[in-house]
Amino acid sequence: MGKITSFKSGRAYEVDMCHGPLTGQMIRFSIPLIISGVLQLLFHAADLIVIGRFASHEALAAVGATTAVTFLLVNIFFGLSVGTNVLVARYLGEKNRKDISRTVHTAIMISLTAGAILAVTGIVIARPALKLMETPDDILDMAVLYMWIYFGGMPVVMLYNFGSAILRAQGDTTRPFYFLLLGGVINVLLNLFFVLVCHWHVAGVALATVISQGVSALLIMRVLMAMRGPCRIKLQGLHIEWKNLREMMSIGIPAGFQAACFSLANILIQSSINTFGSLAIAGLTASGTLESIGYITMNAVGQTVVSFVGQNYGGKKFDRMKRCVNTGLLMSYISTFIISVILLLYGRQLLHIFNADSEVIGYGMRRFYVTSPLLFVCAFMEIFTAGLRGTGCSLPPTLVTIFCACILRIIWIYTIFRWYPTIEVLMASWPFTWVVNCAGVALLLRWKYRQITAAGNG
Repeated sequence: MGKITSFKSGRAYEVDMCHGPLTGQMIRFSIPLIISGVLQLLFHAADLIVIGRFASHEALAAVGATTAVTFLLVNIFFGLSVGTNVLVARYLGEKNRKDISRTVHTAIMISLTAGAILAVTGIVIARPALKLMETPDDILDMAVLYMWIYFGGMPVVMLYNFGSAILRAQGDTTRPFYFLLLGGVINVLLNLFFVLVCHWHVAGVALATVISQGVSALLIMRVLMAMRGPCRIKLQGLHIEWKNLREMMSIGIPAGFQAACFSLANILIQSSINTFGSLAIAGLTASGTLESIGYITMNAVGQTVVSFVGQNYGGKKFDRMKRCVNTGLLMSYISTFIISVILLLYGRQLLHIFNADSEVIGYGMRRFYVTSPLLFVCAFMEIFTAGLRGTGCSLPPTLVTIFCACILRIIWIYTIFRWYPTIEVLMASWPFTWVVNCAGVALLLRWKYRQITAAGNG
């Protein structure tokens, strides 16, 4: 097997994960990921801000009511893009050209297939799912319309996610950021045009999101088709290699199932929120969107850890692999601490951007007071899990998360929340399960370290 040398046309955009000063490289890798995640959030936030300021709080609530069920469906396939990242990174560390090429072509085919399945599924189940979640009648039709249009664009959403995972595995997070930046500008401009000029409201913001994400996906594909070496995409080479798909699924299905469990539990929480009415839905949607900046940051650092651990694990640089996890923990703690302080001190002013109603803002602040102080625990949970996935260990952390994020939250809703049915008690289900989940995956990572050390000594 020949050594891979200088086969990437975007060399200047890439980070060497196996050599050099680790902290600086991880920061350089993660910053475009964080900004890209924030831009993706802005796709959604722009919808909420435009609809909340120029339409009504009912329209804002309608878009917010779709979030939990949308994430549930998307996260089922999200794990396969994680599997793509881990496999490509590992094969790059091993310098295995043949399996790199097979994996990237399989990944693109799976992204298009998954997108088509999601489009049909989302459109079919939109109304029944929203009714099951007790979505108020005054926003139901608007919420259904938003889901129909949004899920119609799922093929391009999946194409972008899988394509950017391939680039991340090579150390390139810069170009996906540029493409999302352009998509974000397009999204905001189309939002304003469709809502203020065309008066399409919910339909307009959904259509703007789909169009902007389509532009980002096409640009990602252009890069992948133009680059040299085994990561290059050739249309005639698109097919599913079952061996590589099985490896991708062994990592990706547990990761996707874990994300889906989060979403399933959040559907139950959203259903409980819906019982408080459209003002509560609007306020908690706005605060949840702002709090998502913290989740995006920890997820970006987590993706960084997955890629760095994957390449160093493949290259058998186990000490550097452990340092990657420790550096990721420090980065996550600092970033989530800053975000938590901002939300607690300036939350009212930020919520006012979404909607000026004092009750809407009040509901949003009630969420911040409960969840923001322990946001760093969720970050630690993300990094421990990322460290495990980078080594290919995906099922054990998934089982821990199923218990914590799904089973424990369900128990909380049907016991503690039923006894004390307040917003604060409902929101407390998140930090409680973060603490338990974090402890579980930390112990798993310690076990994995011992396993790797024993294998190396043997």
